[in-house]
Order: sequence, then structure tokens, then C-alpha cells
Amino acid sequence: WSSAIGLYREQERFGIHLGNPLVNQLWNEIHYYLARELGLFNLGSKGENYCYQCQSFLLNKDTPIDNILDLIEVTFRYIDKEIRELLQSYQYKDHLQDIRQLPDEAISELNHRFREHGIGYQYNNGQIIRVDSGFIHAEVVVPALSLLSSQQFKGAEQEFRSAHQHYRNQKYKEAIVDALKAFESTMKTICDECTWSYDPQKDSARKLIDVVLKNELVPLYLQNHLSSLRSVLEGVPTIRNQTSGHGQGSQPISVPEHLAAFALHLTASNIVLLVEAYKAKQSSSK
Repeated sequence: WSSAIGLYREQERFGIHLGNPLVNQLWNEIHYYLARELGLFNLGSKGENYCYQCQSFLLNKDTPIDNILDLIEVTFRYIDKEIRELLQSYQYKDHLQDIRQLPDEAISELNHRFREHGIGYQYNNGQIIRVDSGFIHAEVVVPALSLLSSQQFKGAEQEFRSAHQHYRNQKYKEAIVDALKAFESTMKTICDECTWSYDPQKDSARKLIDVVLKNELVPLYLQNHLSSLRSVLEGVPTIRNQTSGHGQGSQPISVPEHLAAFALHLTASNIVLLVEAYKAKQSSSK
């Protein structure tokens, strides 16, 4: 925070103590946003500078871990978006002269500290994402988010990020439902871009899989070689249907954490496969 945003610092001018107005404004916004979301009047002692209140909230041993992660997420979202824009604006350079760390460097260090201390979270594009397997996160989840960041896949990206948010909040049924939505939205986008016919209102994941395979999004020879490809692609809808897709009856269905994690990782793998295949198809047609 000190190196990437700037902490509250009093400056003496003509015998009057003044804070850095831009830095204080940023901390005011951060404090207001988080306190409002948490239903609190203040994060620290009333009347205390907002920057100090955020520090106190972070360091207070009684602050729930989820709220600490919320604070880290909000502050790094400001570093990632607001500070980045301010640094690119010439008129604010004098106000940000104390910044010693660029946004990308701060984000990289945060994620390094998380890994260094075995904390299973990473900051990615405005969101703290729970990480259960470092290898899967680096090789599957991050590439999936990167591939979905292009404008045409924005709907799928929002749903995939929502699935991770639910997972972080231990809402495993909702995580699986949104994972399937992201998977279906990815296929619908590809069908739209390639002008392949499907019913936007009625076609489920199974029908959409039929469409993309029929149109050889994945080459025919590869489909034949990987006889289980369809089963792999249908894995997420199956998990959703069995755990979250229908009425649960008289007995509540409890979705275990490891099953939700598997659904998210399977979704990410499917998205990487489909989007990479789509990009390859687009390149070959040019």
C-alpha cells in the first residue's frame, strides 16, 4: 500500500499541516466502499484517518479472513485500475511522486507473498481467486481467464469469475451452476462467431457440444483418436445436473468442496480447449 498507493502523510505548508489530497481521496473512497459493503460505519476508530482505519482493519486479529481478503481485493483493484490511470495522466504526476512501485510490480509481489506463505489465493484482473492447486491454477485457470478476456467472450468471463467468487464464499452449488453457464456461453459465442446454427433458448450444453463437434471445431481425426472427448466435455453438465441443476427433494444435497473444485478445473480445461481450437480455426481460414 505504501509503495503502490501512498499512505496518509501530513505535509507542512505555511505552518499548516495538510495531507496529500489525492492519496487521502483514494483512501476515503476505499474505506467508504468497503465499509458500506460490510454494513459498518467505520473500519477503525471514528475520526481516525481513513488510511489508518484500513491498516487497523487489516491488522486486527478479530477481523474475519474473508473481510481481510475483501480489503486486499478492493485496494489492489484501485492499484490496478485507478493508480494505473492516474500514473498515465500527466496532470497527476506531482501528486503521485511518492509512489515507488508500479501496479504490475505490486500485483506480482502480492501474488508472490501469497505463494510464499502458502495462502491459497491470487489476485487476477480485479478479483481475488481461490487457488487449490498451484499447477492447475497456472496452467489451466489463468489461461482460461486470459482467453475469455477478449470482448466477444465477456459474458462467459463474467460467469466464470462468478463461479470462482461463489467457490471462495463456499457456495459450491452456485459455483457449479455458474461454471456450466460459462461453458455454455463459450460454446454459444463460438457458434455465433462461426455462424453455426443452434437454438439460443433451448439448446443445452449437450446440444451445443454436438454442434461444435459436428462442425469440426476439434478436427475429426482428433475426435476419433480421443474417443472420450465427448465424455470429458460433458463432465461439467453432468456434475451440475447431479448436484445443482434440479430440485433436491426432501433431503438437502450437500456439494463437497472437492467436487466444486473439480468442476471449476474441468470447466477451465474445456474452455482452454475450445477457445484455442476456435482461434486455430480462425487463423487457418485467413
